[in-house]
Amino acid sequence: MTTKIDDTPPAWDERTQLTTFLDYARDTARAKCAGVSEENARKALLPGSPLMTLSGLINHLRWVEYYWFQVVFLGEEDQGPWTEEDPDREMRIAVDFPLARLLDEYAEQSVRYRELAAAHSLDTKAEGTVRGGLRVDLRWILLHLTEETARHNGHLDILREMLDGTTG
Repeated sequence: MTTKIDDTPPAWDERTQLTTFLDYARDTARAKCAGVSEENARKALLPGSPLMTLSGLINHLRWVEYYWFQVVFLGEEDQGPWTEEDPDREMRIAVDFPLARLLDEYAEQSVRYRELAAAHSLDTKAEGTVRGGLRVDLRWILLHLTEETARHNGHLDILREMLDGTTG
């Protein structure tokens, strides 16, 4: 992979560091999919994880950000694709869409959420709650999304190498 991705923040304040690392993780996820065929994007290579595809992971990352920013932080009604019967539906339906579309939607959404985060203090408490009624702050959400995206980048990395030998 030849895409230059940089995790060095342009400034050293907390907000810039947090958002730079989240952007770095997002950019890395997109780079892991560069040049992959549609067929390969939909292949599930791990017998114990039939939903683990490049397409599924990108769609999952997109919807995870939606959930944390819109449902938890803004307190909006959950309109995600998942259901109680199919809690991983966002990964299952991803194979029905072109990878380019999933990547574009993820990139466009990232811009909106970057602007949303910039418009609020890191100390702003979420409108919605998580485990046991806890109201996390924006700082925690940015950290959590960085962790979640970085973890799935490892999955993307393994899948990509298994698919076509591409590493990096």
